[in-house]
Order: sequence, then C-alpha cells, then structure tokens
Amino acid sequence: MPTGRERGLPALNLHRYDLVTLALFVLAVRCGSISQAAVQARLALGAASKRIADLEQSVGAALLARHPRGVRTTPAGQALYTHAQRILMDVESLAADLADYAAGVVGEVRLRANTSALTQFLPEDLASFMALHPAIRIEMEEQNSRDVVMAVIEGRADFGIFADRTPTLGLETLPYRRDRLVLVVPRGHALAQAPSLDFADALAFEFVSLSAETSIADRLQAQAQALGRPLKLRIRVRSFDAMCRMIAVGLGLGVLPERAAEPMLAPLGLARVALRDEWAERELLIGVRDLAALPQAAQSLVQHLTAPTPR
Repeated sequence: MPTGRERGLPALNLHRYDLVTLALFVLAVRCGSISQAAVQARLALGAASKRIADLEQSVGAALLARHPRGVRTTPAGQALYTHAQRILMDVESLAADLADYAAGVVGEVRLRANTSALTQFLPEDLASFMALHPAIRIEMEEQNSRDVVMAVIEGRADFGIFADRTPTLGLETLPYRRDRLVLVVPRGHALAQAPSLDFADALAFEFVSLSAETSIADRLQAQAQALGRPLKLRIRVRSFDAMCRMIAVGLGLGVLPERAAEPMLAPLGLARVALRDEWAERELLIGVRDLAALPQAAQSLVQHLTAPTPR
C-alpha cells in the first residue's frame, strides 16, 4: 500500500505535534480566542501565538481563521480539532492506566453475575481472590442471567456467572456453584409448618416474584405451565430483599435461593419450606467466549472460582 509521500501528500513533521501545543489548539477552538486559551494554559500570549503558528507551518495549512472577535476553525483546523481531542483523551486514559500500574494494579477483570451468585457466593470468593492478588482490580456488575450471557458475547465482560437453563449462545461453560431454591412464607402461613412440599402444593396461593427476565422467574413460569396451572403473580420486584419484605407483609409467597433467604428469615418473621421438585436444585455456571484467550488476570480469577475446594 503506498505511503502518504508516495501518493504525493505532504510529509508532516510529527515531532511538532507535542501535547502542549495540541492542548493549546483545542483550548483556542473551544474558547474562540488564542488569548483566552493562553490564559487557561498559563502561557504568555506571544508564546501561545508562536506555538499555533508553528503548528500551522508544520501542517502546511491554516488551522484558525483570525477575525476581530477571535478565531474559528478552517476545514483543516476542524479535522485537527477532532483528532486532537481523541489524542488528548487517549493520553489521559494512558496516564490513568500507568498510575494504576505504579500503584501496583497490574490487571483488570470485567465480571458480570446474576443476583443469586452475587448474593450467595461471590462476596467471599472475590475477597479471598483479592487477598491473594491485590494487584488485580475487578469491575463487577450485577445483571440477570440473560443479560450476563449477552455481555460476554458482545465483549463487554471477560466472563459471566449465570444460572443453568439460560441459553448460552455458544459460550464455553464451567461449573461454579450449586444452590437450592426454597419456598419462603410468613411464619404464620398455612404452609409454614410443612418440612417439605411439591411446588404444585403452593400454586393455590399468590406469589411475589422477581422481574420476568430473571432465571428464577423463568423457571417458576415454566414449571407452572408444565403442571397446567396458572402462576398467580401479585407483584414483581427487583431484589431478594424486596421479595422478602413483600412476603413478610402478606402480599404472597416467594421462591428464593436458600442461602440468599437465610439472613432475612428471623428478622422478618419468615419461614422456609424445602421444595421436593428436581428443578429446585440449580447449578450456577461460568460462561466465557474462549477460555484460552482470556487475559491472564481473568484466567486467574476463573481458576480461583472453579477450584475444587471452595474459598
């Protein structure tokens, strides 16, 4: 492919594109005035004017059109302004990254996880990992299982954690943890004294549920349909805590992961009842596009989360 010189384009003196001058030029465009830009850049007006003139000489075209009230960009100036802003933003990002390395941060992992994983297991697992690897930073975001998968597919996350039965769309998967869903009821409810029951036994009552996009809501709706029974949804909420509070005031029953419900049972006067249904036992999965292609920091975290002995 021919170079710019071979195509007859002017060769640029790239050493003239120093960051101070580019920042000054951007200020001049934003202010509409070289003198105001000089004040903001803490430069003498003569020095600022010379920098702009030298930049124009290097480019071989006028960048700013001078008029009595200030300056405005020429077409060449507008092109440089667009690129200069991007360059300066990249330099700021570079400085931030290098500052992280200087502080001992040598890697970042982008993790997405569903509420069940985040509530029951991840706090302790991430804490133990970061104690072993203090130089790795984890960017964690809670999403429903379907959105976790899409975040990984689209490259917005290095890997994700979601419930089984979620369409994986070609992701590689690894087992993370197992949990069990239980029925949560007010302590004085007719079902509260049962040691265990079938989900069908609870369908005569109204339910509090998570939003329709979540894996638990999907599972309950699918099981009710399989039984040929309606799932009487009275209210949908966005968190396990909100579910328990709604159940406590008598707005319905709920199905939650046992470990997530446990801390809220006694304070809110709730009881849990085991579900005998096979589907009540779930597996939480780690999903990744290509495990071998993960950055080293992300691979280290996946290895930690899938270690045989829970951490």
